[in-house]
Amino acid sequence: MSQQPAQPVFSIEKLFVKDLSLEVPNAPRIYLEREAPQVEIQMNNSASPIDDGYFEVVLTVTVTAKIGDKTMFLVEVSQAGVFQIRNLPQTEIEPVLGVTCPNILYPYVREVVSDAVVRAGFPPVVLSPVNFEAIFHARQQGQTQAPEGATH
Repeated sequence: MSQQPAQPVFSIEKLFVKDLSLEVPNAPRIYLEREAPQVEIQMNNSASPIDDGYFEVVLTVTVTAKIGDKTMFLVEVSQAGVFQIRNLPQTEIEPVLGVTCPNILYPYVREVVSDAVVRAGFPPVVLSPVNFEAIFHARQQGQTQAPEGATH
């Protein structure tokens, strides 16, 4: 009797905000500004094993809004997840950690960023969709430029 190969397993064990930081360094005067701010967005994701078949993936987004040299606000969110991934070849685990998991985390990080900015008294910041597959392939090919709106 031959043994069947084990079925691949992928499950979300836990999603959580690992870190949240909001700064409004020039309040209350900054609320009197009428000029539209320059908004800069930086993004990074990382993955690390935490136990046999379990991985933590963290998607960190930093949004900085400035008028000239004055910072209106700076919000940084690290949205994390614990994922169970088993019975996959190593070559398939990396794309799951670099593409699938960030795609799951991204809607949550978008909501936390928008909510934090609104709670700080500003109009919501709605982050544009991100192609994590393109970012992953760019990193795999060793390219130094990520697609627009993303940094490594």
